[in-house]
Amino acid sequence: MGSFLAAPAVLYMLLFFVIPGLLLFVYSFWTSASFKITPDFVFTNYINSVTSPLFLKVTWNAIVIGLVTATVTLLLSIPVAYYLAYVSKSRIILYAILITWFSSYLVRIYAWRTLLGTNGLINTVLLQTGIIDTPVSAFLFSPFAVAITLIHIYLPFSILLVVSTLSEIKKDLIDAARDLGTSFLGAFFRVIAPNAVNGLIGAFMLTFILVAGDYVTPQMLGGASGQTTGLLIADQFRKTGNWPLGAAQAFLMFLVSIGVYLCILYLCRLTGLSVKRRPLEKRAPKQAPVTQHAEQRTLATQKVVS
Repeated sequence: MGSFLAAPAVLYMLLFFVIPGLLLFVYSFWTSASFKITPDFVFTNYINSVTSPLFLKVTWNAIVIGLVTATVTLLLSIPVAYYLAYVSKSRIILYAILITWFSSYLVRIYAWRTLLGTNGLINTVLLQTGIIDTPVSAFLFSPFAVAITLIHIYLPFSILLVVSTLSEIKKDLIDAARDLGTSFLGAFFRVIAPNAVNGLIGAFMLTFILVAGDYVTPQMLGGASGQTTGLLIADQFRKTGNWPLGAAQAFLMFLVSIGVYLCILYLCRLTGLSVKRRPLEKRAPKQAPVTQHAEQRTLATQKVVS
């Protein structure tokens, strides 16, 4: 019965994730010349990628933008999620945050282009207040423009994940920690963070992966200095027709994401936020000897009474 209920989810994963991933992995070992792809088994695509200065530069740029965006997004999500989970519990505020997803992805990008442009709102305010004398062109077509736009886009997504994680932690645990004299930050790092660490890591990693793989925002706001690996991979598939090289670069970025995930896990365990818990069956006391000992004491008591 369990296998029958899990079959749709397993079939969905196989059709839309496992099989396409395996096909892409096979493609990464093929060769391409003049838009013609030839089945082969060579490591040329991987070697060319890791020795390419452009790929290394763009990948490093994607990692930096991804880490900065994911960190800021998570830090902004935690107080909002705490307020929604423990203070207000208002569905209206949550829906007001999530309703931003109803606007188009491109509309939000063009909105930030309008705000960050030389004639945009930020430059106009800075000019009128006398902070600057000439419009700042560095606001647009820079890593800053890419990061702030992606933070705005993925912040509701991160808030939703953190709210779901904090909702599983009882408020009584936090109140007990505060009653024992712990400060708010102490209660967060000793009660909330250890219990919600898996959800917080999940929100961070999902934001990082989506940001590092995004190619629309870097294309429209990043300029030459704000390009990420996602844009480079998209160009391999769309413009040059070199699908094997694009597949190899996609899998290298996949390995980078795994490396970032392992580093985050190591840092969490190093700082004590993540504790390796033993299974319940190993922590539960053994009942058999106690029961046997209790029966022996009962029999001995009955003999004394008799």
